Amino acid sequence: MTFKREKREPLTSIVIPTYNGLHLLKEAIASIRRSTKAPYELIIVDNGSTDGTIEYLQEHNIVFISHPANTGFPVACNWGLRLARGEYLLLLNNDVLVTEHWLDNMLNHLMRDPKIGIIGPLSNYVSGKQQIEMAGSYMDMAAKVMAEARGQLEYANRVIGFCMLFRRELLQQVGWLDERFSPGHFEDDDYCYRARLAGYRVAIAKDTFVYHHGSASFKRGDQQAVISLLARNRQLFIDKWGVDPHRFIDSANQAQEDEGRR
Repeated sequence: MTFKREKREPLTSIVIPTYNGLHLLKEAIASIRRSTKAPYELIIVDNGSTDGTIEYLQEHNIVFISHPANTGFPVACNWGLRLARGEYLLLLNNDVLVTEHWLDNMLNHLMRDPKIGIIGPLSNYVSGKQQIEMAGSYMDMAAKVMAEARGQLEYANRVIGFCMLFRRELLQQVGWLDERFSPGHFEDDDYCYRARLAGYRVAIAKDTFVYHHGSASFKRGDQQAVISLLARNRQLFIDKWGVDPHRFIDSANQAQEDEGRR
């Protein structure tokens, strides 16, 4: 007797860096568990939290990496990616609420077009082409964009790293996030730029909405320090590539652009 082997659905590794944001992390994880149908694994990278995050992760048997201090976003993501087993890899902020079909929609776009290397959703608190005006609850927004743009995507120069899905083959080809941009800002622009140089396309899933509280880590710091960090990392990008990242950002409003990065 011959048995037909069932086709295995691909696994997505969801990597979430976090730092003293337990109340937000709990909400994010709850939304993932509530709204994610595709197979996934969850990997939390804690950057030295002192608010009970580790105890929560241990109590709920969630896979995590614990750093003794705040290493920043790129370093934390890279450690999570080292642990990831999935064919698809997703970097996700701890201050988001995902919605019905969020992962399925983005995966479907990637699977239909092998030339897409990276894809991200629409959101209320981002910048560029991903920005959408909030109307009603976040679930209402998700239902609205799903109804109006089912199966639609838009190519872009880059997507914001608050929710960024890509293929493992892309990681194997272009490597890790560049840790020179730590603690964060412009590492997502850099990764998208590298993907495009490698021949991949970057896209926005027009049928997917992910709610973003916005800048949960950076809001706690001094605003002038954030402005200085943006300027520093922008210059690092210019020094690395010989091009100003503002030249390929999909937005004419730079003030909004910088505000919506994380």
